[in-house]
Amino acid sequence: MKRKAILLIVFALMLQVVVGCESNHANGQVQAKQHADFTFDVKPETFEVFVEKDGVKESASEPMPARKVANVQKGEQEITWSYPDDKLDVSLQKKEDHLQITLTSTGTESFSWPTVKGPSYMLPLGEGKWIPAADREWQSFFKEESLTFAESFSMRFFAVNKNKYALMYVVDNLFNSTVDFAVDPTISFTFSHEFPRINSDKTYGFRLYVTDNDPVSIAGVYKDYIKEKGELLTLAEKAKANPDVEKLYGAPHFYLWNKSFLTAEDVKWRALKTKLDANFIGWMEQFLQSSEDGKESIQQFREIQKQDYVADYQKRAIISGFNYALRSREFYNPKLFTNVDEKTKELIGKGIDKLTEAQLYDLNKQLLKSVLQDAVPPVEKWGNADSTDLLKDMKAAGITNAWIGLPDWTAAYMKPAFIQQANDTGYLIASYDSYHSIHKEENQDWNTAIFKDKSLYENATITKKNGEKKAGFLQRGRLLNPTLSLPSVKQRMDEIMSNDVAFNSWFIDVDAAGDFNDDYSPEHTTTEAQDMKAKLARMDYIRDEKKLVVGSETGNDFASRSIAFAHGIETPVIKWADPDMRKNKQSPYYVGGYWSPAGEIPERYKKQVPIKEEYQHVYIDPAYSLPLYKLVYNNSVITSHHWEWGSLKIKGEVGTRMLKELLYNVPPLYHVDRKMWDAEQELIMNYLKVWSPFHKKAVQQEMTDYRVLSEDRLVQKAVYGDDLQVIANFSQKDFTYENQVVKARAALIIDGKNKQTFLAPAQ
Repeated sequence: MKRKAILLIVFALMLQVVVGCESNHANGQVQAKQHADFTFDVKPETFEVFVEKDGVKESASEPMPARKVANVQKGEQEITWSYPDDKLDVSLQKKEDHLQITLTSTGTESFSWPTVKGPSYMLPLGEGKWIPAADREWQSFFKEESLTFAESFSMRFFAVNKNKYALMYVVDNLFNSTVDFAVDPTISFTFSHEFPRINSDKTYGFRLYVTDNDPVSIAGVYKDYIKEKGELLTLAEKAKANPDVEKLYGAPHFYLWNKSFLTAEDVKWRALKTKLDANFIGWMEQFLQSSEDGKESIQQFREIQKQDYVADYQKRAIISGFNYALRSREFYNPKLFTNVDEKTKELIGKGIDKLTEAQLYDLNKQLLKSVLQDAVPPVEKWGNADSTDLLKDMKAAGITNAWIGLPDWTAAYMKPAFIQQANDTGYLIASYDSYHSIHKEENQDWNTAIFKDKSLYENATITKKNGEKKAGFLQRGRLLNPTLSLPSVKQRMDEIMSNDVAFNSWFIDVDAAGDFNDDYSPEHTTTEAQDMKAKLARMDYIRDEKKLVVGSETGNDFASRSIAFAHGIETPVIKWADPDMRKNKQSPYYVGGYWSPAGEIPERYKKQVPIKEEYQHVYIDPAYSLPLYKLVYNNSVITSHHWEWGSLKIKGEVGTRMLKELLYNVPPLYHVDRKMWDAEQELIMNYLKVWSPFHKKAVQQEMTDYRVLSEDRLVQKAVYGDDLQVIANFSQKDFTYENQVVKARAALIIDGKNKQTFLAPAQ
């Protein structure tokens, strides 16, 4: 008995130790495990830095070619020197918990340091990646690769895993830096910084931390750094300023494609032919000459008169013609539209050029209705299938919270009742917007690149160092200097929001993506730092003055205080330059074009395609993923996929991405219209019944722990707060963890004493 009692006591003490270790992460806070008691040494001639901890010495930077050194001054915890030939001063100073490294240009235009090398890396590429240095697929991916640091790294650090601990560099200067990779014989990379002549800040540097070899410790160090800088703002704090932020909790993200006034389903096609007289067809023929697809529309207006049927392709062409006309200020023809009501006459009397966009659309709908008469329903019902009816069905299916995104704000003018209904349903509804590219010629289908101030194109666009103007997206137009954009932002937002439009959210392209530019224009010289500040200012203006829940592309953490959600951290744009995906339409990997007929979802968003094996390895395979961003920002910024890579986009990976969305607490992102909703509703709703309540609870807490549970890294566990955890088994075999079986291709959610299993579909 005595021996048994002693064993019980020993067991209890062991259990207490285990629980204590477990709670180190699971006490509602990610724990930083940096080690203050390390020493350092450096060889100034080669700038090789050494760190020693518990008798284990590691190289923190690879040696450079030896160079001339001057002015060496060494103290007990500090060393400084100069490279006279390179015109650079260097300072290393041991602080309480890190080594501060500062490099200052005294004339050099650029400098490359450090080069780091180790068995593996933990990098905040998107959500986060674990990268083995000897992995062939990663080597192939990084061969001759150069990444812009501010754009490619979601947070301002990189970490190299050594044998006994990790070395973590936190970057002091976010701007004008690249990370250049080498892969022979294994992966290493070099951090390079430019000192632009237009920038008075001539320093860059790092905090070098020694920390444990795991992502929770790495994230904990960085989170402490962010808190020290006063840069962490939780969703709860954001919701105090705008309670609508809470509508993101448990909300899947949907892009709805309803850019058509009329759809083919709205039209009685047999009756339509009787309404299209020669005068109207002649006017449409004349009017559509300027439309990109006008010739096809004109041809089909005439062809259907000879037929006793209307083919689907003809319907699309005719609807496209109608929708072009309905958006135009040139549609009204007093000789043609004579049978109009008093409301229409009143709008005409105001002067077409003086009508707001909403009034113009009201006028044009009534004009077309006066011709088509009973071949189409009342204008209030046009486009209901893909808008108001779709919202009703989503709500009836059980979706209580949702974020709805529109491709632009014209839907609000085309059908204001749709926007109001989304708001009344309790959803967030946002327009896509952009202040990035500016075009000289107006294009109805690219209205974000059109600004009322026509002087901006010549007077407010970015000039490169060589004097050339920097081209806009897809090499169209130019890039607008954000420091000169705020008056246009205010003008656009005032106009949109003054039309009784019930938007309660807003999505701004690029602003949180880290795409910063120096502008060498003599009239408005601008640094990358000023570029970032201006982008934050315009997001903050829309958030604060218009009281909208703001999101942006990617969501790199410099913008974490300004945004509530982001699209692109979880799945970024995959290999933009691959011709098989972007240009070769015969390739099975071709992602599709941007154009869509008659307001349908463009192929680029709805077409399901496989992914090349190399990209699957790098972008999708959970074995190489780490929730670095979530460990810092889970309850601060809600992140999802880039809209080009929605949850259903990749053939054969739908189930894997569902499991990862649960593990990492990520909203699924879908592109839907009536046809897509009808086809995928069952799949979506079976998932959301599990995902939504989980996310609603998890997003209000920190991710407090993360572990890889299997040797193949395909079984992983994440903990939120004290007792909410999810174990995802991405493998094809059942896995037993703490006497619980986690089914193959499944996620086990443990919420206190409650357990739930989600089985991923075989897609």
